[in-house]
Amino acid sequence: MGFRNIHFIINPVAGNGKSPLTKEYLEQYFINSFHHLSVKYSTHKKHAIKLAKTSIAEGADIIVACGGDGTVNEVASSLVGTSIPLGIIPIGSGNGLASNLSIPKNLRRALELIKNSHTVRIDVGRINDKYFFSNTGLGFDASVIKNYESSERRTLTGYLMACLRTFRQLKQSGDIKICINDLNILIDPFMIFASNSNEMGYKLSLTPKASLKDGLLDVLVISKIGRFKMLLLGILMVLNKSHLMKEVKSFQTKSLVLINQGVPLCILKSMANYIKFRMEEFPFKLKNMNWRSLFRKTLNRSVYLARLKHFKLSLDFAITLLP
Repeated sequence: MGFRNIHFIINPVAGNGKSPLTKEYLEQYFINSFHHLSVKYSTHKKHAIKLAKTSIAEGADIIVACGGDGTVNEVASSLVGTSIPLGIIPIGSGNGLASNLSIPKNLRRALELIKNSHTVRIDVGRINDKYFFSNTGLGFDASVIKNYESSERRTLTGYLMACLRTFRQLKQSGDIKICINDLNILIDPFMIFASNSNEMGYKLSLTPKASLKDGLLDVLVISKIGRFKMLLLGILMVLNKSHLMKEVKSFQTKSLVLINQGVPLCILKSMANYIKFRMEEFPFKLKNMNWRSLFRKTLNRSVYLARLKHFKLSLDFAITLLP
């Protein structure tokens, strides 16, 4: 039956703030005689960190982050170093990590994943003493996130407005030294972007080839560009073709160091396979399916996977953080 003591940490203003998630709503998807649900609501930034630590002390078997990437990051960061699994119910606006992991937005299906305990293993990024699970950046991208978080619009339109605001506020940052893969690069950057996953949210990506399971960070370094090329970059980003610009340099690395005027700004590292994400069972419900016959005829794994793809089945899961 999977996890028994399930703790939900809900951001009530995530997305459009109209999620129906309450304890009463959640209880209809679980077995009252077996599952024990605890529901907590975050009310301000970093509150989910405190709530997650409380749930750890209360002996949670799994802690489920219900919100967007911000809520997920706060809860997941609190679980690093513990054996407590992380679940995700994506009710935020961007949901970049959940989308990359193919976690459905449909609440019923997402809750079934938590109930059935599906896990796999993924990487975690670290910048200085903080963890990140999707991506982090310096320069234009970091300014966009700052403006987006200060906005009341948690939509794609709000994200685009944050981009325009950052566009108007753009300032020269000065030269930064990047130490990566035995190279020392001195650059006045428009953006330095490090990604653990291949999606930023809203199906947008600067690193479409990034993988959560390769033990590497995908790093994008973009030198200073003019406003016209900024607009061009935005178009190419929507098309997942940002690499076509000559000012864009891509790297894969396990770590990098950023130095400004001789002082290290930050150290970024990839912690390979730090999150366990293992498939335990398949919650498929297909009519008129003879499973014994199917497995007999598909001993070859590649044939089996091809048939699953043919039936357009989705694999559902939660995430477990390893100590």
